[in-house]
Amino acid sequence: MKICRNMIKMKDSVFLVMFLWILTVSRGDTEVSCVFMERCILPCSFQVADQINIRWHSITRDFNVHSFYYNQDQLRSQHQIYRDRTSLFNDQISTGNASLQLTGVTVQDEGIYQCYISTVNAPQISLTNLTVYAPVQDVNIQQVENRITCSSEGIYPQPELTWSTTPPSNINLLNSTTVQQNEQQLYSLSSSLILSPNDTDLLYSCTISTPTNRRRAAWRKLTPISGSTSETIITCAASNFSFSHLLWRFNHSQMILNQSRTDGRSTISEEWRQQVKDVSESGDITLQDLSSEQEGIYTCQLSNAEEMLISDTSVKISGGSSVNVGGIIVAVIAAVLVAAAVGLFLFCKKKKGQQENNTI
Repeated sequence: MKICRNMIKMKDSVFLVMFLWILTVSRGDTEVSCVFMERCILPCSFQVADQINIRWHSITRDFNVHSFYYNQDQLRSQHQIYRDRTSLFNDQISTGNASLQLTGVTVQDEGIYQCYISTVNAPQISLTNLTVYAPVQDVNIQQVENRITCSSEGIYPQPELTWSTTPPSNINLLNSTTVQQNEQQLYSLSSSLILSPNDTDLLYSCTISTPTNRRRAAWRKLTPISGSTSETIITCAASNFSFSHLLWRFNHSQMILNQSRTDGRSTISEEWRQQVKDVSESGDITLQDLSSEQEGIYTCQLSNAEEMLISDTSVKISGGSSVNVGGIIVAVIAAVLVAAAVGLFLFCKKKKGQQENNTI
């Protein structure tokens, strides 16, 4: 028993010495954040000497990542998840650069990596803590009947979603939020809340955020307007919103105008080319020659790198369909009466000619 205790003490002492040695030669952790599916560089430098041996190892998963010795890459023992994804800057190794380039970064790549350098001199060790993030790219917000829905996907780490209103209101924003994670460990989430029937001009904002970035999407229903067949101005009501992109839609799906303030490009759909008269600097659109067929919901969508603002306006054309349909009915009746009168006139003239011939 005494011999066993001595062996245990000796083993603990050896472990302590090794641990202290690692702390001595290690240069501390380096924090590196990498974008999902992009390329990333894990830094490592050393004092140049002969017989260079470089080994990159995943401490978190205990995988061999990349090895270099005998003046060339040695990938026979490389773990398969790193196959064709790692490389060193071979032309810079002679200057002391042993940094690792990792391509197609995935969430599974997160963890601590060890760069071990051995030469004729003392070994050198550095540790790198790799974190992966997939930023919030797009936030979709839309209104269907009495419900407004906000959603986004392809995000890492798990994002946070919050609702707010402008101006602040006493409405209880009861929402239902679902969060899912796919096989790539990326998150998607969707949240919806029920609108109050008296919420005109109230701006609903949905913000999705992670530790690295956030994006906001906002929606509001503006006061309905009565348009004119000659000229109608529909406002975006966004005087304080700095935007780089403008999109106008009709009834949520039909594109009217698509405009980029960055490069000055503007596209008007063929169906609306005759109706679009002007677009103001604030995004307001002026339409002309509207008919009852253009009655419906007009959506203005303004966006920049961080935010998107959507405004829905219900437009009813003065005179509406009754004027047009009534005009068509009157025209048809008039045409029928004229035709009947002409027919009657020709019949009577022919009848009169036959009577005169019989008299002769």
